[in-house]
Amino acid sequence: MQYFVGTLVILVGILLVVKTEWFVQNFGTSAWAEEKFGMSGGTRTMYKVIGLIFCFGTLMVWTGSFGRVFFSLFGKLFGA
Repeated sequence: MQYFVGTLVILVGILLVVKTEWFVQNFGTSAWAEEKFGMSGGTRTMYKVIGLIFCFGTLMVWTGSFGRVFFSLFGKLFGA
């Protein structure tokens, strides 16, 4: 089941990266992304970054490295 859900998440991530313009046309632009990324393509950049996070995050969960990386980055916030 983990691999089935992971495969779906990776496919969604790939769709976000490849079909960014479709997402922008159907869901509109994000004022927050346009402001924070400081360019007119901020929404497109946000969709691509989210897609890459989905893909790499899923691969890290599959290989078992997600927990180690997560706690090395955020462990002090949780007292670990």
